[in-house]
Amino acid sequence: MPAKKKKKKPLEGKHLIKEVCRLIRVARSYWDAHNNRSCRRAREQAMALYETLTPEQREQVPQVLRVWLRYRSEKYFGAHRTAPKNRS
Repeated sequence: MPAKKKKKKPLEGKHLIKEVCRLIRVARSYWDAHNNRSCRRAREQAMALYETLTPEQREQVPQVLRVWLRYRSEKYFGAHRTAPKNRS
């Protein structure tokens, strides 16, 4: 008999802000370790959640994390950059 899947509730409020901060920190740690593929995935997840925040909630994300997410990482992972190659 297969295990039952838990239904995940959408994140709200402080939990959503905390998850955005966690994902940005994870992406930064991958970046520091030169693990670009994992960094890109974590950054995209963080950016997707960050876009759902209200302006008041965005102010609660530490400025260092916001700057890294929006500006520095965009320089390296933006649409103008060459897409990563597929591994065989």
